[in-house]
Amino acid sequence: MMWLKFLLSAAVLIAAATQLAKYGDVIALRTRWSGMFIGLVLLAAATSLPEMFTSISSINQNTPDLAAGNLLGSNTVNMFLLAVIDLMHRKQRILRKAAMKHALTGSLAVFLIGLVVFFILADIRLRIGWVGVDSLVLISAYLIAVRLIQSNAAGESHVIEEEEIPEGTPSLLTGVLGFLAAAVVLAVDTPVMTASSAEIAQATGLGTTFIGSTLVALVTSMPELVTSLAAARIGLYDMAIGNLFGSVMFNVLAIGLTDLFFTQGRFLAAISPSFLLVAVLGLLMAGLGLIGNVANLERRIGFIELDAMALILLFFGGMWLLYLQG
Repeated sequence: MMWLKFLLSAAVLIAAATQLAKYGDVIALRTRWSGMFIGLVLLAAATSLPEMFTSISSINQNTPDLAAGNLLGSNTVNMFLLAVIDLMHRKQRILRKAAMKHALTGSLAVFLIGLVVFFILADIRLRIGWVGVDSLVLISAYLIAVRLIQSNAAGESHVIEEEEIPEGTPSLLTGVLGFLAAAVVLAVDTPVMTASSAEIAQATGLGTTFIGSTLVALVTSMPELVTSLAAARIGLYDMAIGNLFGSVMFNVLAIGLTDLFFTQGRFLAAISPSFLLVAVLGLLMAGLGLIGNVANLERRIGFIELDAMALILLFFGGMWLLYLQG
């Protein structure tokens, strides 16, 4: 029964999040923002809302490890999706096409994950009210990073002109209302998926660390895959890669925001030390994704590029280590 409940709630989550991304794209087109900035901020936030809602729901159900596993595990899944997109477009080097445009975005993603690792290790016990100062720094760092990217993109001419909006695109009002409706569905559905995930963790003995970092993270990252594949398919490579790197950055913001709902103390202090492995794995994969963006690597092993293969091996190797620890 718990598996059926999980699968049904996961299907609803993916469907709602896909609609969220779809209407986010409508808002992006109608507001005529740059493709990279849309992918980084708007679409990344839209497709990462499942992670955010799931983590808040996990906190409310007193399973902070499930919340942390979901957010940190999603970082590794998002970087794994870089390799998936690369594999599905073997004749067009997606990472090379975006190249230097995402050097800043990738670098900031690496920095923000590194900041999470630092705070987990440092265990800084300062709080303002019930919220940890470390979480407030994470929130501030994300906002500064977005501002930096916005300033950097301001001088570029990647603005969507009015005539480029496809025929049949819904109005801005329809986009906003559709976006909000999908967000409401997510808010209702995620507690059900969280509860069933906790039941699966208890019944299988794998623990919330492993289930959160793998099963839940994979489900909540499906919208990123769907959206990024759709963007890459129509040639919006900036938006596709910006969505994945931006989702990594947004997950760090979500870690800070989750602390606002965790009234028992500091959120980062409440999670298991085993999450250092998940956090460092995300850090390594984000660094590797950045290298794949800027390095001139054209060698293949069969049909797969070296950087894509490295991301895949690192992901499955890390999941295996996490399973052994569990």
